[in-house]
Amino acid sequence: MTDDEIPRSEGVPGSGRQRRVRVDAQRNIEALLQTAARDFARSGVDIPMREIADRAGVGVGTLYRHFPTRSDLIVAAYRKEVDETADAVATLASDYPPGEALTRWVEGYVDFIAAHRGLAAALNSGDPALEGLPAYFQQRLGPAVQGLLDAAGEAGGIKAGITPNEMIPPLAMVFVPPHCGEPTQPRGMVGVFVDGLRYRPQ
Repeated sequence: MTDDEIPRSEGVPGSGRQRRVRVDAQRNIEALLQTAARDFARSGVDIPMREIADRAGVGVGTLYRHFPTRSDLIVAAYRKEVDETADAVATLASDYPPGEALTRWVEGYVDFIAAHRGLAAALNSGDPALEGLPAYFQQRLGPAVQGLLDAAGEAGGIKAGITPNEMIPPLAMVFVPPHCGEPTQPRGMVGVFVDGLRYRPQ
């Protein structure tokens, strides 16, 4: 029996334990998603599912109860990280001036794409379960990043009118080019990249 053939276990009966079960289930889900994100970043998305369950401190049956297939876990872990990357925008915007908030977000995004190099192969695998990830990425990050760009543009820190589609794809290509196994000093290049966005009077 392979990992993907392990049967899903049944839920715990009894209404008196439902709240505890929900709390425990959510804790298990969070542990699995955090562990999966780290393992995918370190070892790629083909890491054995049993290893993820072991490191998360749950049984493999629990893993498959929440995420019946590897694709389900990849999607959930990736979406969670995209959400966290998008949600970081609001914190940065409230804590720093517009230009600095943008620079700090770019630094965080560089770390994000560097840690997800192995996901590119999965996205190009033809797995229908993963087809919606690029669109989700754009839907969540696009509006958030547009706010950072607009604020920095209004403050005069960068050129006005820059859109997320003009910034996000080049970031991935510059810092983690497809032909390179490792990014080349990505944090050191952030200043150079952001400087290219800056406003310069004619």
